[in-house]
Amino acid sequence: MSAVAFAENQLSLKHTSTRLYTAEEFEYLPLKERYELIRGELYRMPNNSSEHGMRTANLHSMVGNFVLLNRLGRCFAAETRFTIETEPDTVLAPDFSFVANGRVSEYPETGYLRLTPDLILETRSPSETRRGYADKISHWLSAGAKVVWALDPKAKSLTIHRKGQNPVVLTIEDTLTCEELLPGFAYALSLLFEKPL
Repeated sequence: MSAVAFAENQLSLKHTSTRLYTAEEFEYLPLKERYELIRGELYRMPNNSSEHGMRTANLHSMVGNFVLLNRLGRCFAAETRFTIETEPDTVLAPDFSFVANGRVSEYPETGYLRLTPDLILETRSPSETRRGYADKISHWLSAGAKVVWALDPKAKSLTIHRKGQNPVVLTIEDTLTCEELLPGFAYALSLLFEKPL
């Protein structure tokens, strides 16, 4: 699916631009809200809830510590933007991402990395439509992500997507692994979905 179709299917996003922007222009726009750039056009990102942030942060911390201790690559927090298409440019910001060793020689202090991360986490926002969320996952896979984790806090599920394979749905009784990118990593989803203290 094209980036334009992906964006148009997300009812929670509002098309706001009347001209095409480059990734470089997008970086320096004085925006007061959160946006992504899809084929040169600005699209407002959906609002997130406290639960969205908490569940995303919990999973991010577990993966981040594992990656750091095992020196597997680099992890990126929410709102880190990646340029995944050019002319016109598409710049997306997943909720969490991982880039394996050997793909980037240095990380610039400014600008966006021009690559698709190996592992993407997208946590479904309360205002996000089912269709829009599915299209976002499809877009990441089409851009070259090896694994996309689709976390749905409301359904207490995490679906693993790989290009060309059927999705695998995990629930609170399952353990999350990712041997091709995070060998040895295992995280019981009961910990992710437990009630906060």
